[in-house]
Amino acid sequence: MPKNQAQEQQEEVEEFNHLEKDLEAAAVEEAVEEKSGIVKKYEFIEDISGVGPATAQKLRELGYRTVEALAMATMREIEAVGVSDKKASQIIQAARSAIGVSFIRADQLLKQRQNVARLSTGSKALDKLVAGGLETQSITEFYGEYGSGKSQVCHQLCVNVQLSLEKGGLNGGVLYIDTENTFRLERIVQMANHLGLNPEEVVKNIIYAEAYTSDHQMFLLENSDEVIKANNIKLIIVDSLMAHFRSEYIGREMLASRQQKLNKHMHKLNALARAFNAVAVVTNQVMAKPDQFFSDPLVPVGGNIVGHTSQTRIALRRASKGEVRIARLVSSPYLPDGEEVLKVTANGIEDMTEEEKAAKKR
Repeated sequence: MPKNQAQEQQEEVEEFNHLEKDLEAAAVEEAVEEKSGIVKKYEFIEDISGVGPATAQKLRELGYRTVEALAMATMREIEAVGVSDKKASQIIQAARSAIGVSFIRADQLLKQRQNVARLSTGSKALDKLVAGGLETQSITEFYGEYGSGKSQVCHQLCVNVQLSLEKGGLNGGVLYIDTENTFRLERIVQMANHLGLNPEEVVKNIIYAEAYTSDHQMFLLENSDEVIKANNIKLIIVDSLMAHFRSEYIGREMLASRQQKLNKHMHKLNALARAFNAVAVVTNQVMAKPDQFFSDPLVPVGGNIVGHTSQTRIALRRASKGEVRIARLVSSPYLPDGEEVLKVTANGIEDMTEEEKAAKKR
């Protein structure tokens, strides 16, 4: 073996050993800081012990551009950059310690839950159904037939999220992933004018992307963490979730691969919502089940994968009159099922007046 090649190998071994020692020292230091109540904050992923320029570049290529995104990663995902499982574990633990992801007592969890904010839908009746509005750090799914108002709700949320906290907003921006070409700025302008907002300022706070395939849809979300952080995004919308998956994965033989990719996609969305304390909203299509005689013949597509990862599920359907919609809370971790009536007008999502409700009953 040539001498220079042996020296290079020896240097690589020594560098690896030094890196392992640095990581162990960093882990001890972080444990001491945690015990003393000191929480180390990292601004960039390079600030984390063990993440050099080369590793950072590979992590960014995989879509991990912020400490928050790295904290929600798995060891298997980080190992893809070419690091050992030990190093991957230490990198993830360092990122998680920086944003406070660890074992805690339930009373501490109760205090953390106070950081969960709520976004108004524009309808007091619908807000009441979900205990005051759509909550951050979780996924809310709206499903229904075409024309049931799913995209209209999304447009309204794009405007409402920019309101102050006192008015039901989150003082933040929107990341909107459109898969069916249903996003219309004309509706945003109408809704903004109705709420007394400057439409030019409102549209500046909406970051839009059209997804052309399911892979493109996943790519957009996986590479969105820097955009979310830079633009103070407080609302992430995927409208609609299943459109591309449903058209590209046809037949039972492709069902397993579709569900695996869908599962990864939903977990990424959930991770982003939790890391950035944002509201995540997906709209979903339905399929007919004619054999359902005593239950709803229309069920959301996506199967149990979507059902398990959507913390809150709301079904929308048309009533007999054109503007009227019925929202039914189907699933929630802590709220009872229920129904409320609202309407979709030129102004956006609104409540029905008492006179309208009385006329509807007649």
